[in-house]
Amino acid sequence: MRFRSPRRTREFAALASRIAVLEAEAEIRRVQARYMFLCDTPCPEFGVRDDEHRVDLIMELYTEDAVWEGVGEYYDGQFGRAEGAAAIREHFAAFWSTERDPALVLNVHYLTAEQIHVDGDRATGQWVHMQPWLFADGTGVLRSSRLCNTFRAVGDTWRITRTRTENVLVAPLPPRWPSHVPSTSVLMGP
Repeated sequence: MRFRSPRRTREFAALASRIAVLEAEAEIRRVQARYMFLCDTPCPEFGVRDDEHRVDLIMELYTEDAVWEGVGEYYDGQFGRAEGAAAIREHFAAFWSTERDPALVLNVHYLTAEQIHVDGDRATGQWVHMQPWLFADGTGVLRSSRLCNTFRAVGDTWRITRTRTENVLVAPLPPRWPSHVPSTSVLMGP
């Protein structure tokens, strides 16, 4: 029988702890990127039947007690605050409503400036994102926001407990600024 020294035991415990933090950071990064990916329009996720299905997939990333909020002088009145999974689901369902006029035809999220801090089964993450928006009437806007989100480990997976976004800028784009916009995404297709 082999015995480990107390020093070796501490070293292994420290190494295991560092690996757990790295794995948590990687999973949180995937959750945040998947959220942004699913929020892109047209939706690039293969097999998404409609926007209701898209919202179902987004909601899989959130805890039941999560909060989604737009804060600051540009987002308070526009996006507001949704508390709990049912309210967040309603927020997203309205976002992709077929009654939205003009219809949103392009929205792509570019995520950068990442910081993730893990503390046991809780974590925070900050990002900056930029996103062009294009509407069916040819108008467009470029937005940039800061995100300060929180996460919690639920079983073997990490989930979003709060999405908090603050606008950095909104810049109108020239009418019909892109030369080509896809009506659907085929990237993830067969």
